[in-house]
Amino acid sequence: MKVLMINGSGNEKGGTFTALSAVAETLKAEDVETEIVQLGKTAYLDCIACMGCRNGGKNRCVFNDDIVNRIIEKAEKSDGFVFGSPVYYAHPSGRLLSVLDRVFFAGSSAFRFKPGAAVVCARRAGTTAALDVLNKYFGINQMPIVSSTYWNMVHGKTPEEVLQDKEGLQSMHNLGKAMACLLKGIPQKGNAFVYGAMTNFIR
Repeated sequence: MKVLMINGSGNEKGGTFTALSAVAETLKAEDVETEIVQLGKTAYLDCIACMGCRNGGKNRCVFNDDIVNRIIEKAEKSDGFVFGSPVYYAHPSGRLLSVLDRVFFAGSSAFRFKPGAAVVCARRAGTTAALDVLNKYFGINQMPIVSSTYWNMVHGKTPEEVLQDKEGLQSMHNLGKAMACLLKGIPQKGNAFVYGAMTNFIR
């Protein structure tokens, strides 16, 4: 089994990568292979609704000069997905949205019925709005949405700050556990997850 992860951050080793790595660590412990695809600092073309992918495109975007078709090819061989993004003005990164628009429009069959999860990283706020945007890709494509014991978010401006968000990281590990259980079809009874301290909960 394999889970394909997409890092929508321009900083390949930033907070979003730190969150994805925590999910990957747990998946590895569950004998699930992972791969993180880095979108990096490249600017990606938006979908221009040329319909070429629907008119003989064979589940591929007609523009073959960037990463989009390679992601579709990887998706066809993957069993689950995690999309990660920093939060910019309460939404995911533009590069990630441009890629996902084209990937899902041209290659939706590579994702359909496979579980997906979104994780976001923010200094402070905008996380739930960004998650809502990413979860809509799963919801419109008949994909089970994988959740955790809190919303799939970490807080921190730097990787070092993210590592201090113990509750956020525990949510990432619990997300990895939930993804593995879903992929393996293993029912969990009782408290199968570690909840950790509520470090960002206001009492």
